[in-house]
Order: sequence, then structure tokens, then C-alpha cells
Amino acid sequence: MNMGTIRIILVDDHAVVRNGYRRLLSAEPDFHVVGEAASAGEANAVVQQVQPDVALVDLSLKGSSGLEAIAGMLARQPGLRILVLSMYSSHGHVSQALKAGAHGYMTKHSEPEDVIDGIRQVMRGSRAFSADVRDAAQAERSGAGALQHLTPREFEVLRQLVHGESAHDIATAMHLSPKTVLNYLTLIRQKLAVDNDFKLMHLAAQTGMVEFGGATMA
Repeated sequence: MNMGTIRIILVDDHAVVRNGYRRLLSAEPDFHVVGEAASAGEANAVVQQVQPDVALVDLSLKGSSGLEAIAGMLARQPGLRILVLSMYSSHGHVSQALKAGAHGYMTKHSEPEDVIDGIRQVMRGSRAFSADVRDAAQAERSGAGALQHLTPREFEVLRQLVHGESAHDIATAMHLSPKTVLNYLTLIRQKLAVDNDFKLMHLAAQTGMVEFGGATMA
């Protein structure tokens, strides 16, 4: 464990969010924000360049997902500690983030002092979860949840589909061919034991991936 300054990078595709985190973290005498990234590709390059101790990562990035950013950064720096900061609190999102290699998961509704404490926890080698995702993390450790059977790439295809993106749009965003996206959707339906997109949407709603009228459908 690094007992001195904790070197942090911010991975979020919204500059205003990164600026907010930078201001918050800069007030801590032992925190130093050493880099920022808006995409998985940028995150990989920044990790190689600055060798941070901790990465704060959003899951919703343009192009490749935050899940792929996590995997890519850890491939380049296996000792990197990763704390997800996301707007999503569902079991599926938490499960997939932990499967990708994250050491903690907090939502963007978390209090600033909780985020600061979360960084210190993952730096100490502990897991860090905000209260609103702690139950989901426990479910992941117990092996519950149909979405745990999806790979990070399959989960990202599903996430974009249930948020209204067409197969063509998903292909463009993820730098895939439309045929590849359709193949992924076939695999997803098989793994989740559903035979059409309506049932897929219903399952996604049950797991908290889709929200209606500001409230998660259960």
C-alpha cells in the first residue's frame, strides 16, 4: 500500500463531472488527481502514462463501456485500485463491475465524504460500497442474479438496447458490425432464457436496469 500521496485518475465522459470530482478531491492533502479520461481508450493511455494508484470510473462512457475500461486499465496496471462511481445501483451493474475487476462501487448520489472514504478503503485493499448498492454487492457474492452470466461486452450491448438504442446505433457506439451486435443479442437471449426483446425488456426492468417515471420497475 502506498503510504504517501494517493494518485488518482478520473474516468467520466462529462467534463463537468470530472471537474466536480477534481475540486472535491483536491481539498484532501494526500489526494492528487494526476489525469482524466473521457473514454476507455483514453483511460488506457492515461494509466500507461501516469501509473495512478486509484481510478474513479463511470460505467456509461461513449464507445467502449466503463466495464471494458476497467478490464483494459487492469491489464496495463494489475495493481490499480478501481472505484466505480455510477448513476446505476442495480444488482446487474454492480455484479458486472465487480466481475470486470472493480474494488468498490458507489452511486453518484453518494455524499462527498463517502466517496473520499471509499477511495481510502479501496487503497487499503478493502471493498467499498455505498449504502444503496451494498445489498446488490452481497447478492453478487452469493451468486444470485441472472445477469451475472453475461460477459461485460454482452452486458453493455443489453444496457444500450434497453435504453432505446437500435442494433445499428449500438454497433456504431461500440465499434462493432451490426451483424456482430445481432449475434450478441442472440447469445444474450439464450443465456437469459428469453425468446424476444419484449421479454428481454421485462427481465431488464425486473433487475433494475430500466427505470420508468423516475422509479425502478421491480
